Amino acid sequence: MDIIRFLISLAGATMLLLFAVRMVRTGIERSFGASFQRLLTSNNSLVGAATVGIALAIVLQSSAAVALLATGFSAGGYMSFATALAVVLGGDLGSALVIQVLSFRLDWLVPVLLAFGGWMFVKVEQKRWRQLGRILMGVAFILISLRFLREAMDPIRDSAFLPAISNYLAQDYVTAFIVGAVLAFVMHSSVAAILMCVTLVQIGALPFAAGLSLVLGANFGSAFIPVWLSRGQPVSARRIPYANLGLRGSLASLALVILNTLFDPAMLIIASPAQSLIYAHIGFNLVLLVLALPVCRLLETPVRQLFPDPQTAQEHDPTKDVPGAALDPEAVDRPARAIACIKQELLRMTERVEGMFRPVLSIYEDTDPQSIAAVRARDLEVNDSLASIRDYVASIPRKTCSKAELKTIRGLMEYAIRLETAGDVVAKRLTAIAEERREAGARFSREGWSELIRIQESILANLRLAKNVLLSDDLESARLLMTEKTEVKRLEYTSRKRHLKRLQNGDRDSMQSSDMHLETIRAFREFNSHIAAVAYPILYRNGQLLETRLIEDMEPAES
Repeated sequence: MDIIRFLISLAGATMLLLFAVRMVRTGIERSFGASFQRLLTSNNSLVGAATVGIALAIVLQSSAAVALLATGFSAGGYMSFATALAVVLGGDLGSALVIQVLSFRLDWLVPVLLAFGGWMFVKVEQKRWRQLGRILMGVAFILISLRFLREAMDPIRDSAFLPAISNYLAQDYVTAFIVGAVLAFVMHSSVAAILMCVTLVQIGALPFAAGLSLVLGANFGSAFIPVWLSRGQPVSARRIPYANLGLRGSLASLALVILNTLFDPAMLIIASPAQSLIYAHIGFNLVLLVLALPVCRLLETPVRQLFPDPQTAQEHDPTKDVPGAALDPEAVDRPARAIACIKQELLRMTERVEGMFRPVLSIYEDTDPQSIAAVRARDLEVNDSLASIRDYVASIPRKTCSKAELKTIRGLMEYAIRLETAGDVVAKRLTAIAEERREAGARFSREGWSELIRIQESILANLRLAKNVLLSDDLESARLLMTEKTEVKRLEYTSRKRHLKRLQNGDRDSMQSSDMHLETIRAFREFNSHIAAVAYPILYRNGQLLETRLIEDMEPAES
């Protein structure tokens, strides 16, 4: 009976720990996720990139999240292989430092975090303060889960079951290593897995030697998480996770053998066993960073040889990237398949629009005529995509479609129109403002330029979310996208108000660029509204969107 109670308590504490870690990460991503790309791609030196990785892992409490961000930017051409790998290695060290902070006995802090975090999340309307409340509550839940984990061990601490398992893992370090790797991978969080190991050592449920093998295994297993999560991505996106897996796995395996055959693991106990285990974990990641950072650039060639680029699609199918290529004409008689084809084409169309919007502020700075021409050429591709989708929808026999399928197709067609209009906002309005700025020689104020960067970053994050909504039809993502649309509207209003205040204060740069600043933020807001329109059909279908914002049955005003 004690074993059953122990397993249930352990499962509950583990799930709460995983939920809490994810809660903190979600709050930070929703508050600052739009700034991550600029932060990651602004460093070209390997030391600077590793430092950014450390900071992001501390903030996100997840080295896997940092690895996926770096992998995505590397695959998109925004980061070099060496820089992305340095970010990942720094992220591993950052997550180890997080464990040191969370391992402190901070039970007294739990009610404070819950009180302030709950108040901010429930009562405050501003997005960042609400997400800060989410983060504080998530940290409180982490501390609660660790306390539950310690309490779950009490009923069986003196039983014969736990000492037998502990002694076996202490003697068979290979099994302990494998268990640690599996634990980290299954939990999809090295922070959660290692916190569990540290807690078990802290309460005396595991000897230090077994905990050390488990932690080394967890370091190895955590490297499998980004490999698994990136398995469906292109080869260029999988090189970074595999390189990190090779480095981390090699050092973890080597350290396991050396510490258990040539040395006594007890030599590493320089403080309490639990604290020494944390020191060992941090030291392992620090040694890995120091050893691997100088060879990051040298690793690119062998990794490319192991994971070569496939032959370009144009060598096999020159029409693959042509607008309308995803629309299979043989699928028009099968509505479900036809809808999937339309979504695939809309996804490509969204990526083209994103490719137009992403360099807008760079064009504002450089005003390179070739860059403007490239954006306007992309707009022609977006227009061709709309025409292809329109023709494809017209060719679908109405008699083969149900009422719900017809409504879905109509919603996708409407979104294609909105995407084309969003492309026009960039190609016809924003590029025109860039040319006007070059001709006038005007400059934005430092504060105004920062506001434009902030709004663009938010919209880029919304573009990624819109692609997810398009493919998944997920109601929660659709609601989040509409919330983020409102946030961009608030940012536009705030920027306009601050700009007018700068004009009142006589800011020279603001006066020179006043019309351009106001027109840019208006265009940004309109662009974001078109992007967020993908959420409307899902919200209407689930009764989550009001038909009107007017007050019903309002009493007439007295004359």
